[in-house]
Amino acid sequence: MKKYGKFAALIVVVLGTLVYLAVAGGNSDATYYKTVGELGQMGNQAYGKRLRVGGDVESGSIARVGAQVQFTLLQENRKLKVAYTGTDPLPDTFRDGAQALADGKLDKDGVFRATRVQAKCASKYEAKPGQTPGMVPTNINNGKNI
Repeated sequence: MKKYGKFAALIVVVLGTLVYLAVAGGNSDATYYKTVGELGQMGNQAYGKRLRVGGDVESGSIARVGAQVQFTLLQENRKLKVAYTGTDPLPDTFRDGAQALADGKLDKDGVFRATRVQAKCASKYEAKPGQTPGMVPTNINNGKNI
């Protein structure tokens, strides 16, 4: 009978741990991707809530002010001013016209305070005109494909 008691206690501990992890994981501070337009539609609910906002970096909007980088996200003719004060350096692909995701909170002054920024430059990964995507250039290695 002792064997069954220990086995039952072990099952209770394992199940309890799994339930705890499921509940704790579900209550974590999750962030959801929003567009600039969706953020505007949230109204007062957007203030102070941790969010991820995506859009295109407006040309000429990137400005470095001390340790802060300010820029504007543009999407569907809507603009959002962003102030990045994170400790990580900005990605190499962060430049005018790049697609960017800012992770942070919207302040009452309408500025999105980002603590993390991700960026991707779509044109960098497109095939050259007349070239099929995935095609190996033949000008490498004396005209032979490698």
